[in-house]
Amino acid sequence: MKNLKAILLLFLANSISGVAQGISMIAIPWYFASKEEMSTFGWMYVLSSVISLFWMPYCGTLIDRFNRKKIFLVVTSVVGSLIIAVAALGYYLGDLPWFMVALVFIITFCNYNIHYPNLYAFMQEITEEQYYGKVTSYIEIQGQVTAVLAGAGAAMLLEGTHNGMLNIFGYKFNMGFNISSWKIHEIFALDAVTYILSFLIISLIYYVPIAKRSAVGGSVIAQLKIGYQFLVENSRIFLFGVASYSVFVAVLVTTFFIAATYVKSHLLETGDVYAASEMYYAVGAIFAGVAIRRLFNKTTIPMSIIILSTLTAILFAVLYFSNSVVIFYGMMLLLGITNAGTRIMRVTYLFTHIPNQVYGRTSSIFFLTNIMLRILLLSLFSIAFFQSGNNIIYAFGIVSIFLFITVFILVKNYPLFLDMKPKLITKKPETTS
Repeated sequence: MKNLKAILLLFLANSISGVAQGISMIAIPWYFASKEEMSTFGWMYVLSSVISLFWMPYCGTLIDRFNRKKIFLVVTSVVGSLIIAVAALGYYLGDLPWFMVALVFIITFCNYNIHYPNLYAFMQEITEEQYYGKVTSYIEIQGQVTAVLAGAGAAMLLEGTHNGMLNIFGYKFNMGFNISSWKIHEIFALDAVTYILSFLIISLIYYVPIAKRSAVGGSVIAQLKIGYQFLVENSRIFLFGVASYSVFVAVLVTTFFIAATYVKSHLLETGDVYAASEMYYAVGAIFAGVAIRRLFNKTTIPMSIIILSTLTAILFAVLYFSNSVVIFYGMMLLLGITNAGTRIMRVTYLFTHIPNQVYGRTSSIFFLTNIMLRILLLSLFSIAFFQSGNNIIYAFGIVSIFLFITVFILVKNYPLFLDMKPKLITKKPETTS
């Protein structure tokens, strides 16, 4: 690899910020669940998704228009500064009001909207084509190792230890000393520090672009039209991209919203069980990063996604019928495998079929469809019915049906997804001032 050092530094920066960021994003849903305010959190999640509808188009055009290293530096410094300010307010007041906790969730979620498309586009830009599969697997492994560490950290910081006992992967371990639970603003302060470290590491990155990009001009709307036109002229890529994102939609709704309520209201368990479930999910995703390409090396990418999506639909159906913590852990482990495996296969497929020049803009369009589906599901699951008693189990039933529908779409169009050659844009979109 020509840019191996740059890739390793990018992985390091992503890992350091990912641990504390992961702790925050586990802590925030549990903060609302513990206060019996998951409906409020659900509407805050919907709000963040609505903001993303307007923010994502800009993200894609920014990623294709500007230097991707500089985008990381700017975003890291801005988001880090905002979270530092919120944490400082918490120290000043002694605690944070709920809307400031929700603000950090919205800020972090908007950061995800640009961070991950930029990460993949940057990796595609600095990696030789023969290494695409390996790099997408390594991204998954790195991200989920940090998620395991985040889950362990969240279990420790959310509940603290009792008589020195810490719940890791659902098992009690004797630490030999007690750790007090942290307040939410203290967790945010830890998160903010890692943004600073990431900024310093990214600033050290030097690379030679592998994929060549020409200058991109025009307004954001005009540039988004280019990505849209590419997908219109390659409608099979668009259909595949949207349908293959369905597992990701289900996972975002589950991990950030449904799971916390399911643990508290259906399983009647505490925050360390919720954190442990995130660790099992991450272990499954690590397994996928290591083994998924070997498991499906004789299977086409579209067929592998059909298989993984079907398994995901089945596991959500199991969670609908089950009230066992052990089965919950097992299903979260399997969910990590199916979601990460689907993502690795999908990104490898899209790397191969979408030119780097328009990758950011096409990613924005895929994310917009993802966001609209997410808003629909979150708006439904935020109504009072799903927050009453253990009615959250019906959310898992609905998600299972949703996934079976997308599996049907993938199966029906399977022949169209094979041996596709992307068409170049044949018509120049009108520019807007």
